[in-house]
Amino acid sequence: MGASQSSSKSKTNGPSNSGPSTTGKSKPVQVAAPIKPAALPATLEERYQLVCSKIENAAKKAGRRAGDIILVAVTKYAEPEQIRGLLQMGHRDFGENRAQVLVQHAAIVEEFVARQRLLPSLRKGIEGEAGLFQANQPKIGTPPTTVGTTATSSAGVRWHMIGHLQRNKAKKVVEFVRLIHSVDSLRLAEELQAIAVKKDQQIEVLLQVNCSGEEQKYGCPMPAAIPLAQQLGEMVNIRLRGLMTMAAESDNPEDARPAFARCRELFEEMRTMRLTEAPFNILSMGMSNDYEVAISEGANIVRVGTAIFGFNPNAARHEELAEDDEA
Repeated sequence: MGASQSSSKSKTNGPSNSGPSTTGKSKPVQVAAPIKPAALPATLEERYQLVCSKIENAAKKAGRRAGDIILVAVTKYAEPEQIRGLLQMGHRDFGENRAQVLVQHAAIVEEFVARQRLLPSLRKGIEGEAGLFQANQPKIGTPPTTVGTTATSSAGVRWHMIGHLQRNKAKKVVEFVRLIHSVDSLRLAEELQAIAVKKDQQIEVLLQVNCSGEEQKYGCPMPAAIPLAQQLGEMVNIRLRGLMTMAAESDNPEDARPAFARCRELFEEMRTMRLTEAPFNILSMGMSNDYEVAISEGANIVRVGTAIFGFNPNAARHEELAEDDEA
């Protein structure tokens, strides 16, 4: 289903908003089959421009502005030179689903940004702020300057953590990411709050909700979403900005629509409740195979990997093993 984050986990009790849960060591997560290479344009630039064009068309059909949608390029199957190439084209939002690889890729970007004078965005607004991140810096009282010290580089590069985040890897990830899409339990939120307090920093997050109802998916169950959001809203250093979901894997993009519609309805309900002082205005839905459907259902962040970078078997990496979360 594209190169976005993994959607499966070993069978454990689902995330709860009421307190700690006990989990054991998980088996490696199996990667979903990506888009067939034959279905993609030959070059990185062609693939990127095609995705941008589809975003614009989907937004237009939905009566929306393309500039209100942020494309997160997921680097799961990307080679370093491809990441550098996308930077040179003007792209600035990147996502990873594995903590260790995110840190590695962020370092590559930081080095490249330091050595190159990057072109402005060629995307005519799609890469733009979309009003989502303006005047919402993660560091209290300090605007972002460089990757690794705050969450955004001087060239405007933003990293998104889009995969399941283990609590024992949260501290390192916080140093690099602008937005964590995958907070799905109170325990993880409490860990992030503790990290943020020590750093005198605010961390912006999305609540990941399991709107497909699949047992193997990460995400807070829908009935628990509002109570968990209320708890997150009470954490001083956590800024809850919206929701994220993933649809069930399918070759037919339209099969994703019911899950996206449920997430949008929940998002709209939660917006009216004013559960947090932070702007609750981000809806992250859609990957390589279904991002156009997600846009038609209201997504303003889409996470696209294979459709941009292609599928490179040499870049395929095993998922991180779930470690003991007590570490």
